[in-house]
Amino acid sequence: MTSPSRNSGPQGGTSHGIRVFSTPSELKAAVGDELGPGEWLHITQDRIDAFADATGDRQWIHVDVARATRESPFGSPIAHGFLSLSLVTMLNWQIYTIENTSLAVNYGLNKVRFINPVRVDAHVRLRTTVKSVDDAPGGALQLVTTSTLEIAGEDKPALVAETVGRIMF
Repeated sequence: MTSPSRNSGPQGGTSHGIRVFSTPSELKAAVGDELGPGEWLHITQDRIDAFADATGDRQWIHVDVARATRESPFGSPIAHGFLSLSLVTMLNWQIYTIENTSLAVNYGLNKVRFINPVRVDAHVRLRTTVKSVDDAPGGALQLVTTSTLEIAGEDKPALVAETVGRIMF
């Protein structure tokens, strides 16, 4: 797994660096550790529109800037909840990587809560806590993490998601 390029944020963005795991024992030793935060990512209308095009979800609250500014309770367009959720994988690459794997796949989600809308032009960043690392069928490890997508200047995060991955070394 590799890390994407970093994004600057509203205050120049700071990161605690990428945590690198090279062995199953290193990953298991990280249970309870918070990783991150990552860099701030600017949520643009172009990103929201591209997501709408990819998913077919063109609800006006996301893509009609004039109407959303005029009629929505948020005063501007907001990102799709699933757009925010889809950023978790990319933003996790900013804060940790697992080396020496033969396979790493998304196995699903245990729980997701969309807590606060992400307005167009907001900046978001991710913090992730390693919840558990257990042996799984076929010699894999099952990694469960809790990721919190923060919004700059907001008390409440955009979302909290418990994700499940399967990793083979």
